[in-house]
Amino acid sequence: MGMPTQLNDRAEKIMKFLLRSGSASIEEILNEVGSSAPSIRRDLVYLENRGLIRRTHGGATLVEPLLYEPFRYDRSFQAREQRFADEKRRIGLAAAELIREHETIGLTAGTTATLVGRSLRHRQHLQVVTNAINISMELCNQPGIRTFLTGGAVSWAWSFSLTGNAALNFLNDVYMDKVFLSVIGLDVERGATTLETDEALVFRKMLKQSRQVIVVADSSKLGVVSPAFICPVADIHTIITDTGATDEVVEAFTRRGIQVMRV
Repeated sequence: MGMPTQLNDRAEKIMKFLLRSGSASIEEILNEVGSSAPSIRRDLVYLENRGLIRRTHGGATLVEPLLYEPFRYDRSFQAREQRFADEKRRIGLAAAELIREHETIGLTAGTTATLVGRSLRHRQHLQVVTNAINISMELCNQPGIRTFLTGGAVSWAWSFSLTGNAALNFLNDVYMDKVFLSVIGLDVERGATTLETDEALVFRKMLKQSRQVIVVADSSKLGVVSPAFICPVADIHTIITDTGATDEVVEAFTRRGIQVMRV
């Protein structure tokens, strides 16, 4: 008999708390979710067996999968991972709250979209379409999620992003309810942008195949223009960013009819 895919309410609350905080002691978890230390410990064992968390001395921490080990010593990867890490975690969590059971969602490659994926690992009855090798790896051991990985080529070293004709052709046959788009820049006039043209083409195709487009971008990306154009802001329904975004910057987007969430 396999493990149940459905978490009990308490385990679900523990997951959300750890997704927000990264790690916590048993006391902190107790204060957050109530119940008793023994039952919290039981839930932590269950969550650890599911590969969702790691129990530590006196508490628990979110699992960062081992697939990142070879990248650990790469300076540029570390810098990218650590930049606005707390904000990205909050954005990922807020994005996950918008996703309903039985939806098919798209996640583009990128650190912020990766955190949306990580916030979904404990969920069930979801289908995820992605062009990111790392996101598919993070989700593939979870029984409640069916993961579809586009084909394609990895165009540059240290990239998780699949691009090219194989990726584009795969996306022809898929429709999604919501796509969560990681960007390098988001500007009212110039639209959503990233670094590489071939990646931008795959992202654009994902947007075309989706009912709703949600940009996940920390406030440092707003007003920035990167070389490769993905889409105009008219194609975007919602932006999830952090509280570092000023009223003025936000208003420029809301004037265009875009919903902006600051978390």
